[in-house]
Amino acid sequence: MKRVLSIQDISCFGKCSTTIALPVISAMGVETAILPTAVLSTHTMFKNFTVKDLSDQIAPITKHWKDEDIQFDSIYTGYLGSFEQIEMVEKIFADFAPDDKTLKFVDPVMADNGALYPAFDLDYAKRNAEFCGHADIIVPNITEACFMTDTPYKEDMSESEVKALLEKLGKLGPTIAVLTGVSLKDGMTGFMGLDTRTGEFLSHQNIRIDAAYHGTGDLFASACVGGIMNGLSWNDAMAIASDYTAETIAVTLKDPKKPWYGVNFETTLPSLIAKVQVAKNI
Repeated sequence: MKRVLSIQDISCFGKCSTTIALPVISAMGVETAILPTAVLSTHTMFKNFTVKDLSDQIAPITKHWKDEDIQFDSIYTGYLGSFEQIEMVEKIFADFAPDDKTLKFVDPVMADNGALYPAFDLDYAKRNAEFCGHADIIVPNITEACFMTDTPYKEDMSESEVKALLEKLGKLGPTIAVLTGVSLKDGMTGFMGLDTRTGEFLSHQNIRIDAAYHGTGDLFASACVGGIMNGLSWNDAMAIASDYTAETIAVTLKDPKKPWYGVNFETTLPSLIAKVQVAKNI
């Protein structure tokens, strides 16, 4: 069985980050360890949430793992709340992924809709760009990619502009650079990726659903990691993740008691597992 380490915050209530990564990747038949960077009472779409930074626990936990000779097939990072945490994760990469046997998958969560999250600034975006240089695969959205590459943000980009942005991301150092939230046709959305080894661009589109839910980026990234750990190519894993995320949003919208704080991914996990099994058997 493959083993993934997920490094991101955990909300006691709410569907995002670790509360998505752990069940989704585990359900895909992959052992999932977690390293919480912070614990929140709820995710940040709720008012008056509490938060406890866990930076002081990262080094002791990983030292114990090192002493126990615990190893990982993939290290997957999401929201990192500070420069200090980025530096800590770089050390984890050095200690637990010193060669190309361990996949380093980075979702540089820090911005959306043309703006950085309130806790971050341009210096943090530049630091994240450096951090992405240590990754094998990165999956920023268009806003994050623009901040990391000093590119003016546009809500709607042409295919040539998307490719140019991906080439800038590739120059940061990852093997695979993927942009999420890419619309190549009216009424469609999905991703486009660049394999820097071959210069090949690959894309996948789904029908755009007029709804926005917290945590869907985490759902996509987690399903990607799980797919790759099941032996799928990065582009096949991401196509399945894209289809699964779109399906989950559509299913949630049909729920008369749909939660405003996240999608009903629990009900669609069997569909994700079936998609992966079909892809593995082709």
